[in-house]
Amino acid sequence: MTRLRLERDLPYAPAQLWEMVGDVERYPEFIPWIKSLRANNRTVDADIVRFDADVAVGFKLLTERFSTRVTRATEALLVDFDLIRGPFRKLQGRWTFTPSALGTKVAFDLDIDIRNPILDAVFKANFNLAVSKLLAIFEARARQLYGPKR
Repeated sequence: MTRLRLERDLPYAPAQLWEMVGDVERYPEFIPWIKSLRANNRTVDADIVRFDADVAVGFKLLTERFSTRVTRATEALLVDFDLIRGPFRKLQGRWTFTPSALGTKVAFDLDIDIRNPILDAVFKANFNLAVSKLLAIFEARARQLYGPKR
């Protein structure tokens, strides 16, 4: 099992970054390894939106499909995802957005355990690079949507 917590201070408002990260259906537009994503089973309860995301990811010749339950909480400014099915024993994540002196402290927590030992070895060998690249992609997306850093 691999656990990770990354934090970054970004010069954007917490609500802007929450909206960007929570707009999961747009991920295939800017995350290169997400080949497709379909959201379904959407429910709304007060400030909580939940839906299932069916995702296809591809790296070189390898493509995997999985489904997660995504929860977007407006008041708490968090985005959670939990595994429904796929090549994992466990996949849980949480994005949080807290005001900071620079703008927003973004925290990303990930807890992942892959069933396939070959896929797990490939993932672990590239884990830090992949997560760093993912955060860089989200930072670039924020610049694209909200302008350059202040």
